[in-house]
Amino acid sequence: MIRWLIFITIILFIDFYAFQSIKTITKNKIVLISYWLLSIAVLANIAYNINTIGESRGLSQQVMFAFGLLILTLTPKIIALIVLFSEDIFRVFKTGFNYFSSSKTTNFFPERRTFVSKLALGLAAIPFSTVLYGMFRGKYNFQVVKHTLYFEDLPTAFDSYKLTHISDIHSGSFDDEEKISYGIDLINKQESDVILFTGDIVNNTADEMTPWIPLFSKLKAKDGKFSVLGNHDYGEYTRWKTNAEKEQNFQAIKDIHPEIGFNLLLNDSVYLEKETDKIALVGVENWGTRFKKVGNLNLASSKIENHDFKILMSHDPSHWEQEVKNHSNNYQLTLSGHTHGMQFGIEIPGIKWSPVQYIYKHWAGVYKEFGKYINVNRGFGFLAFPGRVGIWPEITVITLKKK
Repeated sequence: MIRWLIFITIILFIDFYAFQSIKTITKNKIVLISYWLLSIAVLANIAYNINTIGESRGLSQQVMFAFGLLILTLTPKIIALIVLFSEDIFRVFKTGFNYFSSSKTTNFFPERRTFVSKLALGLAAIPFSTVLYGMFRGKYNFQVVKHTLYFEDLPTAFDSYKLTHISDIHSGSFDDEEKISYGIDLINKQESDVILFTGDIVNNTADEMTPWIPLFSKLKAKDGKFSVLGNHDYGEYTRWKTNAEKEQNFQAIKDIHPEIGFNLLLNDSVYLEKETDKIALVGVENWGTRFKKVGNLNLASSKIENHDFKILMSHDPSHWEQEVKNHSNNYQLTLSGHTHGMQFGIEIPGIKWSPVQYIYKHWAGVYKEFGKYINVNRGFGFLAFPGRVGIWPEITVITLKKK
């Protein structure tokens, strides 16, 4: 209870400073009253949803919407707070600490205060509009990202072999059938030889995927579609009445994969064959340093040979960092997802940044170490925050080339 009181106090403190900025520019009572009514409504919405999380069977659309509102409202206000607070510090140095007890505080440097207030609101409008775009358009702004990777030991018949890598569908977050249909069509337009999905087909429960099965069943690849599980597929983030109910949900999630045409690899492997050559496709269950760890690399590779060219599917990129890249058995290419690029960041020529990089060393795109590659897909869907800002939903197309 104390934590939430502190949290609410901080929000009200930020609201007060943002209000001071607006008040300096306009005295219109309708505007000022509307500001506080909106702030209180948002705070009430957040408090309500936080209170009902424990009663919910998972991360509901209401909770995700509340989290989005929190980001949407706090981000610009924090920027306004920083600018205005800097101005107040300037005033303290100019007038001494009697500034706070002065009855003329609001009239001190009125023109300067108006300018700073306008500057604060102007700067605050940038993240506000960006986050707003991310919530309404960015979450379905599918990007096709193409890579060509070269290997000395790639079997000759697989030279120019093309695979499509998708990850983190999170069907429980979807709210636009037309946009999802567009994403599916975009995957099929790549005409890859194989489609590989690296986990998190739902947020929590199997029924989240039910309305989307017909769409995802349309995915096509001549050499098949293969998948693994992600941490959200185990039902770890919701309350279950019994363990039997949890296991039933887990089985239902596994059953979804063949229903939409995916060959689900549970610590297992298969060979992809072309002419007289073959490559091994290895799939492990989730293995993460922070989340469920049930992946067994040795078991998954028990049916293949050490000298085989291998593509490993492992949901969490921390697996590659902790075990795969240093493994005595050479896994030439690993495909992962999980991070979503935190659904927030900056990716422009010369700059690639997201807060998630302070948690995951390999968080988006292709990395190479010790002659081995990993591709971390930014995710097809979204989770918690109902949007994406700067880190767009991704369809990866990788072409294998022989050196």
